[in-house]
Amino acid sequence: MKRLIATFVIALAACAALAQVYPAKPIRFIVPFTAGSGTDIIARTLGEAMSKSMGQPIVIDNKPGAGGTIGAAQVAKSEPDGYTVLIHSSGHALNPAIYPNLSYDTLKDLTGVTTLAALPNVMVVSPERGWKTVADVIAAAKARPGQLNYASAGVGSATHMNAEKFKLQAGIDAVHVPFKGTPEAITDVIGGRDDWFFAPLLAALPLIRDGKLQALAVSTPTRAPTLPQVPTTVEAGVPGSDYTFWVGMIVPAATPAAVVKRLNEEVLKALANPDVKERMAKLGADPFPLSPEAFNAYIRTEMDSAARIAKAANLKAQ
Repeated sequence: MKRLIATFVIALAACAALAQVYPAKPIRFIVPFTAGSGTDIIARTLGEAMSKSMGQPIVIDNKPGAGGTIGAAQVAKSEPDGYTVLIHSSGHALNPAIYPNLSYDTLKDLTGVTTLAALPNVMVVSPERGWKTVADVIAAAKARPGQLNYASAGVGSATHMNAEKFKLQAGIDAVHVPFKGTPEAITDVIGGRDDWFFAPLLAALPLIRDGKLQALAVSTPTRAPTLPQVPTTVEAGVPGSDYTFWVGMIVPAATPAAVVKRLNEEVLKALANPDVKERMAKLGADPFPLSPEAFNAYIRTEMDSAARIAKAANLKAQ
């Protein structure tokens, strides 16, 4: 017993020492999607401000694939010292429901630091399709069941979840075409190879403004201030189809509480930075900070909701 107590005391002392010097070297943000995706843009926006505040470089490391599970697994298995941080999206809560053989446990191996931002997805199509409204897409899908297709940033990603919820509520059948990230999906929609995509607004907005994409509706319960003329999917006639895309910061579960607290405080500081606030507003992203405890509770709630949708839509990773 004395040996156990001594070991525990030594461990506590080591954690306290780590927290006092943290960060003593560069921090790596693992983004489980490609560069240019909504999650990536948020990571880079906050990472830049946090780097200046914390006095250490923050390196963005994109690890796309399998709906974000490749990057998440890497962080789950990394040293719990605060130097390997996962910046994931709301697809994090869906992954356990559709990937039965994950190499990590979402709740046991990872813990939340804070949510970073909430942002709309926007349903976009190629202007050449001639579709002006959500009703046009639904009519086309019902006229040709199972023949239209839609893109996503990967199986189990937030963009996939959004589209599946929309399909269920609209009562349509279409083929899912997953990509490793948002930029690739957008490229295929612009090229006419895929019919629609629920793209993160901050990634799609420049292309919408340039006329390369047609915005039909946003996924959030209320309209996006940056696209006030575009209705929500609910306003467009699909009740219960609203979906909020969030981005959050996550670390290995054994990360010392003091380090988690420091990261949380640094995120809050970055979100309060006037330059960051201005950039986020232009991107259509709303700051969405939570305490670590509240974020972990939110993840559990989101997992329950995602599991119900996955079951109803019969979602399974291929």
